[in-house]
Amino acid sequence: MDNLTIITEFLLMDITNSRELQVLKGLLFLLIYLGSTAGNLLTLTVIITDKHLHFPMYFFIANLSLLDFCCISVTVPKSVLNSLMGSKVISLRECVAQVFLFILFAATEFFFLVVMSHDRYVAICHPLHYQLIMTPRLCTQISGGSWAGGLVYSAIHTGTVFRLPFTKSNVIHQFFCDLPQILSLSSQSVQFSETVVLAVSSGFVLICFVVLFTSYVNIFSTVLRMKSMEARNKALSTCSPQLATVILFLISGIFACLGPNSNVSGVQKFLTSVFYYLVPAFVNPIIFSLRNKEIKSALGRMMFRHSKFP
Repeated sequence: MDNLTIITEFLLMDITNSRELQVLKGLLFLLIYLGSTAGNLLTLTVIITDKHLHFPMYFFIANLSLLDFCCISVTVPKSVLNSLMGSKVISLRECVAQVFLFILFAATEFFFLVVMSHDRYVAICHPLHYQLIMTPRLCTQISGGSWAGGLVYSAIHTGTVFRLPFTKSNVIHQFFCDLPQILSLSSQSVQFSETVVLAVSSGFVLICFVVLFTSYVNIFSTVLRMKSMEARNKALSTCSPQLATVILFLISGIFACLGPNSNVSGVQKFLTSVFYYLVPAFVNPIIFSLRNKEIKSALGRMMFRHSKFP
């Protein structure tokens, strides 16, 4: 053990050694980050300031926008800074923080998507009881439970992965501290423990998927039984943005599972990680602003107020 070197920092390997391409990648990431930040914070601001949107559905959308902003802010600024400055180093503490926060926000977002599916199920399948079921107190409790669940889930995984020092290598073939990459550098004991944690937690995740799937099956079966085309279109317009977000989240999750494949080239790994890490946070505010009439109307009212009173 005296000859082992305890790793205190990691090297984030870029897809290219070309300084020009590194700067170009940094500028591209900066552009995506600014666009995502503007979209999510604008959605959050509109929902908070417009009293017409003070309903459970928009309360959950506001949380989703906050999570998307936080999620993309965990690693992209560090990646942009490294690319523009030509640095590859990230400390162990920063790496732990990235892994912990990314899992926290991703897991919490998944819990909120499940909650939002149930919210739409109650609104469409039991509209007369909606206000009695989805009370402000219940929404606050569900929101707090989702954040607490994400916190516990993240703490367990992060504590398992980083419970022993790293001695193998400090090279991470990603632009951020990707959990599968970190796990490949850990000891066999840590890998076994993480496998057990994943196996145990998969049961709870499966239950969430069942709730999610059942909610949308009931929603669409109810919509198809509606005789009025206007009522059918209104019901679909209220749940289609959430469904699109769920589909994007699941697709990005599938891409994330492809990340650890050793047979995939460096460029393919990079593009895969960009898709599952950057695209959802950038696209989600576009989905809600384009597909949700109430949010579009609120944006119009906010712009009118600012143009009227400069």
